[in-house]
Amino acid sequence: MFSFFRSRARAHDSQTDNPEIAHQISQTAAAEHKSWLQKLRAGLARTRERIGSGLGGLFQSGGNIDEAWFEALEEALLMADVGVTASRKLISPLRQIAKHESLSDASTLKIRLIDALTTLLVPLEREMVLQDNAPTVILFVGVNGAGKTTSIGKLAQHLLLSNESVMLAAGDTFRAAAVEQLKTWGERNQVPVVSQLQGESAAVIFDGIQSAKAKGISVLLADTAGRLPTQLHLMEELKKVKRVASKALEGAPHEIFLVLDANTGQNAVSQVRAFDDALGLTGLIVTKLDGTAKGGVLAAIAADRPIPVCFIGVGETLSDLKPFRAKDFAEALID
Repeated sequence: MFSFFRSRARAHDSQTDNPEIAHQISQTAAAEHKSWLQKLRAGLARTRERIGSGLGGLFQSGGNIDEAWFEALEEALLMADVGVTASRKLISPLRQIAKHESLSDASTLKIRLIDALTTLLVPLEREMVLQDNAPTVILFVGVNGAGKTTSIGKLAQHLLLSNESVMLAAGDTFRAAAVEQLKTWGERNQVPVVSQLQGESAAVIFDGIQSAKAKGISVLLADTAGRLPTQLHLMEELKKVKRVASKALEGAPHEIFLVLDANTGQNAVSQVRAFDDALGLTGLIVTKLDGTAKGGVLAAIAADRPIPVCFIGVGETLSDLKPFRAKDFAEALID
């Protein structure tokens, strides 16, 4: 199974010394990557179609490169929610290439656009590292409906498949349904869930950290109530959760993930700014890329506030959540 956590040091796996087993592992990994690329391309189809329809025949062989061509390209990128700043960052190197290499056929610039998008997105790549001698505490924040609880459930499954022990903390105390949903994921994954019938989110997460420490749990995944960045009193409560977590365990929370619904488009950039200013985000999880024509928003985030995109989701199943890779994403979005 493909694992995307770089964990604490483990004993050397003697299986990798066997060339036949090592080859089988390599083949399995290659097959899984190919399958994921197919899902990613299918998931980004609506965004790609929006860019394609906007471009018309600009990338077809024989198309002329002129100012009108670049204006049409910028319009197409804006339609996919790439944003003004990112669009200009992508188009600028294409202008220079066309000029310096005296290019006249627009079809030659398609691969250059993919390269430029990859370069813009590479800073968003980051591998998640687990703590060595204490529970890794991961706090999930975001607006209602973005997919926080589902993302917690999927990450819990991946962690279990990576031989990590997991505990969940039902910190969304504002919605009883959220607590029950997290408990369902706990039952499905057969992992403990810390919750309270009544109480503050900070208290639940404090108890969760204490319990994880006592039981030697590897990773605590902590849910919080959904809130809009404009709800300042609720944002203050999130700050309190962060402070209380640090009191329960020095250095906690080790990760603060903002879960974003890709359908929100440019509004996602505003969410990133607000939650990062309030909490100091360490990573993003971008969900529902398969249901939107606004997948270009990752480029807008890269240009405006390059918080690492740790995971992206293009479906409902476990295998539809994977680490973000700039090259794979750029090719699936453009080609």
